[in-house]
Amino acid sequence: MAKRSKKGRHITGIVIVDKPAGMSSNQVLQRVKRLFDANKAGHTGSLDPLATGVLPICLGEATKLSTYLLDADKQYTVRCQLGILTDSGDSDGQVIAEQPVPDYSAEQLTNILQQFTGQQEQIPPMFSALKHQGQPLYKLARQGIEIERKSRLITIYHIELLACDAESFTLQVACSKGTYIRTLVQDIAAALGSCGHVTVLRRTHAAGYDLQQAYTLEKLQELFSQGINQLDNHLLPADEALPDWPGIQLTREMTEDIQYGRVIQTEHLGQSASVRLYDAEKQFIGLGHVSPDGTVSAKRLFVSGDRL
Repeated sequence: MAKRSKKGRHITGIVIVDKPAGMSSNQVLQRVKRLFDANKAGHTGSLDPLATGVLPICLGEATKLSTYLLDADKQYTVRCQLGILTDSGDSDGQVIAEQPVPDYSAEQLTNILQQFTGQQEQIPPMFSALKHQGQPLYKLARQGIEIERKSRLITIYHIELLACDAESFTLQVACSKGTYIRTLVQDIAAALGSCGHVTVLRRTHAAGYDLQQAYTLEKLQELFSQGINQLDNHLLPADEALPDWPGIQLTREMTEDIQYGRVIQTEHLGQSASVRLYDAEKQFIGLGHVSPDGTVSAKRLFVSGDRL
C-alpha cells in the first residue's frame, strides 16, 4: 500500500457517499478524505445528522466544482410524525408542542400537497447552518436565541404521497436548492390542522447523482483495506459533474494561453454559455465561458496533476 503523505495525495474526482444517520456531513467528509488520503475535499450540500442518502464528495481539484453542484436540484423521501412539534423540526430535537391529529384521508392530504408545489417563499429554520454575524443559526437556537430570517424563493417541482396513516405520512419531494424539507413538512402538517416533525429523511438524488452510484462508508473502508487503488477505481471523473455544459477542446497553444489568463478565440460562435474545457490530449482542465463571438475566458481552471 502506498505511503501516505502529510499533505495528502493530489487526486481528483468525485465519490458518491450514502451518508449514514447520526453523522454530520463534515464528519463523513473527513472520513472519506482520510480514506483517499486526498489533499483537498469538499461536499456539495449538507445533510442533517438524522438524514441519510446521496452526498457527493469532491476530491482534489474537483472541489472547484462544488459551488456549481450546490445549485443543483435534489430529491428526498421523508416521513413526518404528526401531532408532535420539535424545536429542530426533526426527531433529534426537543418536543415543544403537541396537537391532536384530525381525521383525514389520503385524498385530502394529496389535495393539500398540491398547494405546496411550484415557486414559493420559505423561511429557513433556526436549526440550520446559515450564519448570523458569523455564527451558525443552530448554535444560537441551542442557546434559545431567535433571529429574524429572510424568506427565500424555492421551487417544489413535485410531491408524491407514498403512504399515510392516522399518525404519519411519507412523501417523495423533488425540489430546488435551498429547500428545507423540515420546514416543508411542518407547513404541510399545519395545513392538515396539526403539527409534525421529520423522523426519516433520505436524499435519493442530488446534482444528477443517485443512490445507485453511492457507496456506504463500510464499503469504502472495505475497498481501502484492499489497497488505495481500489478506492481510486470507484472515483467518478470530475467533468461528469456538469454533463449539460458543452465541452470545448483546445489546441496546445490555446491551452497555454488560457492558463496564463488570456482570452482565446475559437470557432464556437452563436450564444453565450458556460463550458467544460479540454486540452489537446482531451484531458479536462476546468471551466470557462464562451461568448457569442467565440471568445473563451477561464472561470475555474484545474492545477495540473493527478486527475480522473
